[in-house]
Amino acid sequence: MPVLATNAESETGIPKSLSNELLSETMEEIEHTCPQPRLTLSAPAPFAGETSCQCKAPHEKLTIAQARLGTPVDRPVRVYADGIFDLFHAGHARALMQAKTLFPNSYLLVGVCSDDLTHKFKGFTVMNETERYEALRHCRYVDEVIRDAPWTLTPEFLEKHKIDFVAHDDIPYSSAGSDDVYKHIKEAGMFVPTQRTEGISTSDIITRIVRDYDVYARRNLQRGYTAKELNVSFINEKKYRFQNQVDKMKEKVKNVEEKSKEFVNRVEEKSHDLIQKWEEKSREFIGNFLELFGPDGAWKQMFQERSGRMLQALSPRQSPTSSPTRGRSPSRSPSPPSPWLFRKMSPPSSPKAASASISSMSEGDEYEK
Repeated sequence: MPVLATNAESETGIPKSLSNELLSETMEEIEHTCPQPRLTLSAPAPFAGETSCQCKAPHEKLTIAQARLGTPVDRPVRVYADGIFDLFHAGHARALMQAKTLFPNSYLLVGVCSDDLTHKFKGFTVMNETERYEALRHCRYVDEVIRDAPWTLTPEFLEKHKIDFVAHDDIPYSSAGSDDVYKHIKEAGMFVPTQRTEGISTSDIITRIVRDYDVYARRNLQRGYTAKELNVSFINEKKYRFQNQVDKMKEKVKNVEEKSKEFVNRVEEKSHDLIQKWEEKSREFIGNFLELFGPDGAWKQMFQERSGRMLQALSPRQSPTSSPTRGRSPSRSPSPPSPWLFRKMSPPSSPKAASASISSMSEGDEYEK
């Protein structure tokens, strides 16, 4: 007869306590333990380990529409962006910013190709791979950096890092014998396009340096670099140093010209002020002069007043008609005229007689007095 299961055993014959333990372990295994996006920027982004995501829970395939609605809620959407990132610039940062903000809850992984792959498929770089790795680690939008990233993404790489979507600009990238290395990603519905930043790229920056090579060579020679470090010949070194001396002289001449112009401007300003003040003072002087010496000036009035006073002082003052006769005594009668006034005036016969006549007249006057 079959043995009936007791209360301590389940229908499968496994004890209930053991069944509950297995169930709890299974529940723990299917919980997502994916890394969360960085919440603090006080430290650089970490490098990916041997396995980027240690989560054992299955990663169901997502559509772009689901991811934009915030699905799934128990883990972030893992977005991957790769590149060379030589001479890391604002165009790179803007592309990573777009990849980071594609979905409400994104975890951005950035793959950086090694020097060997880059030199093989694209060309020589200015920065080595270590410098490029570090540049990406210190970008605020990056949550994790994958070193030695593959040139073409394989299903094994996508599965290893639990990648949901790949972000890159939509321009077909022909390389490694393929018209578009992201073609299979686009066909799988995992490609999300970003926009390129016009006017800046690594190639543009290198073009500027090559175009103005002499300027930068002279600049670095002036800053202490040797001709050997700059790979400059002996003749070019002397030429660049001579040009630096000429530029210094030009700069000095320019500074002198600017200072002289500044001095002339200051003199002009001061002369203008002096002329303005002189005009004001001259108008004031002319006004004062006219007030004093003009047709109706104070000087004319003062002159007329003084002239009147002098004329009044010089002219005899007439006595009033009602005043009594001056110096007359009422008891004294006027004296008769002198007898000599009635003498017959005959012309003198000689000069002696004329003088005698004059002396007699004077004596008569004295007598009259």
